[in-house]
Amino acid sequence: MTWNMIGHKWAVDLLGRHITQNTLRHAYLFTGPKGVGRRTLALRFIQALNCPATLAGGAHPQGGAHPQGGAHPQGGVPCRTCHTCLRIERMQHPDLLVVQSEEDSSSLKVDQVRELLHKLSLSAYEAPYKAALLLDFEEATTGAANALLKTLEEPPPQVILVLTAESSDILLETIASRCEEIRLRPIPLDAVQEGLERQWKLPPQEARLLAHISGGRPGYALYLREHPPALTQRGEWLDDLLRLLPASRVERFAYAEEIYKDTEVFQSLLQVWVSFWRDVMLQAAGSETPLTNLDRQSEIGTIAGEVDLSTAKGTISRLEKTQYLLSRSANSRLTAEVLMLDLPQVKRVA
Repeated sequence: MTWNMIGHKWAVDLLGRHITQNTLRHAYLFTGPKGVGRRTLALRFIQALNCPATLAGGAHPQGGAHPQGGAHPQGGVPCRTCHTCLRIERMQHPDLLVVQSEEDSSSLKVDQVRELLHKLSLSAYEAPYKAALLLDFEEATTGAANALLKTLEEPPPQVILVLTAESSDILLETIASRCEEIRLRPIPLDAVQEGLERQWKLPPQEARLLAHISGGRPGYALYLREHPPALTQRGEWLDDLLRLLPASRVERFAYAEEIYKDTEVFQSLLQVWVSFWRDVMLQAAGSETPLTNLDRQSEIGTIAGEVDLSTAKGTISRLEKTQYLLSRSANSRLTAEVLMLDLPQVKRVA
């Protein structure tokens, strides 16, 4: 059983057994780094709960066998082609309620949770299960998290709650303890490459590059494949870094002036730079760990020959500190300028 997922077969098998053996939990928490496949797995799970083919395999919200009865080869496996599955895939099914931070906000608010709870108290329109998908729940305010507690303890009948977050450690303990946690981790690069080739028909060279850039996160690999501007932007940020390493202080401060205004973009740039310097550190240490930025292997090797291991480690530490300061609403202009001063001076980059 794979649910057409790249990797995470153990999680698919576990959730499939919960459905076919009628041992569903009322709330699940899918954790792992962004792009690892949390949302995709959640949607596949909700499809499996409500797909007519799956229901024919024996699962039923009231317990016991489904009225259609009998075994079914599709038991626990959504068809992904019926009207129900397609609407769930698009997150447009009337019995799938999706809650996440709004575009103009960085937090999930208590009013959003209260509205969700009201909708959950109503009967399902057509599906056997009413499902709530709460994305990136680490962004929930304390009030929003507390508002969800009673429903997590005593959910309405035929309701399944699915939360996603980077880690259970950053959620209220009272939230995490009331959910069945499914911890997703990056999968081997060759497995990502194979999945991209087999399921998405990508050429081997492109699949290999995306597998490496994603760091074993298939969701992020697919995002880059489906959003070419994001892949282009990554390349431009790496070009900027290589240009800045031998640059003067004046040039570096001019760049700080360009990047500090949009904190979200600044954070994304920093993550790309962190991945590059980790590759430099691995090369400087003589590690055989696969590089993330496979297409920059030449530049990584050159810089690794110009700096020592402690410089590479220190640069990663400064970049991560900058990420932390930005997340704490530090002065982004000053933070960018300090980072420009802290970047090592490297004369030869290619």
